Amino acid sequence: MKEIGIGILGGGYMGKAHAVAYAAVGAVFNTRLRPRLEMVAASSLASAERYRDQFGFKRAANDWQELIHDPAVEAVVIASPQETHREAAELAFSLGKPVFCEKPLGASLQDAEALVDAAEASGCVNMIGFNYIRTPASQFARQLLAEGTIGDVTWFRGEHTEDFLADPNLPATWRTEGDANGTMGDLAPHMINAALALMGPISSVMAEIETVHANRGGVAVTNDDHAQMMCRFENGAMGHMYFSRVATGRKMGYTYEITGTKGAIRFDQEDQNALWLYKAEGPDAQRGFRKILTGPSHPDYLPFCQGPGHGTGYQDQIIIEARDFLESIADGKTRWPSLADGLAVSRVVEATRKSHLNGAWTPVQSV
Repeated sequence: MKEIGIGILGGGYMGKAHAVAYAAVGAVFNTRLRPRLEMVAASSLASAERYRDQFGFKRAANDWQELIHDPAVEAVVIASPQETHREAAELAFSLGKPVFCEKPLGASLQDAEALVDAAEASGCVNMIGFNYIRTPASQFARQLLAEGTIGDVTWFRGEHTEDFLADPNLPATWRTEGDANGTMGDLAPHMINAALALMGPISSVMAEIETVHANRGGVAVTNDDHAQMMCRFENGAMGHMYFSRVATGRKMGYTYEITGTKGAIRFDQEDQNALWLYKAEGPDAQRGFRKILTGPSHPDYLPFCQGPGHGTGYQDQIIIEARDFLESIADGKTRWPSLADGLAVSRVVEATRKSHLNGAWTPVQSV
């Protein structure tokens, strides 16, 4: 077993999740590379020191440049705001270091394109963080689709809806400033990634984007609250997606329904350990959606628990990501989802924005 020094940019919501994941992943999956929490960087040295003490890092960095340059940091995890992703990843790639970057890939399509170019030029292992698609249930859904269990797919409906800004009296924050922090930059990429993973490439979109609460405490909101789009997949199937941070009552509404000629699939992240499957077979009186509780026979479940129906959680999704990143480094080969897969999501986001402005169907390849 070989150790690898991990440096994490950011110690907040996702920084903590990744720190916990790398502390646990070796025990959960018996990985060939055993991560060492070498260094953490944050908005200040004082913050980094606090995260170092809380999460068990060996050292705190004065800034992210120091972290990436440090020779003991052998792989970089970027869990800082999206406007920092490009510069940090480009530096890491220039030094030959593998990069795991949280979504979205950058603050703009141009950032995403530049990052993929840098990754490809460096030849370094790279991955992007789309954790929700890694639940055992959604991995099983991908298997069912690949095996043709529900026949030819004709329809996809997906949403990522939450209500953390549903109250119009909440004050303005960084989340209400700039396109990159709006719903299309924050929540939409997760469901678009799910659609691409489950259904394949999207050929064109027709979209509307809206700010529901345009003013918060006397401060203008400069990004979107919710959006919807119709889409056409390259396989011919129709689809619809909805994204919202003002969906009252929804806490983690990452939900999809897929209809095929021989059956259908339903999933809701608020019940992430269950998948609903309908098969058009047998007597009509016995047909209906069947709730499948995940267990050791489903992908990536057994390392966490030997009991079916006991369930996995949000943090386990991040541990699965950490396993994939470490195994990619050990193999010297980038795995899905790569930064290029993140770019595919960014292109759909950009096409959605373009469609809203033009009020017309927009080919994804046109952006």
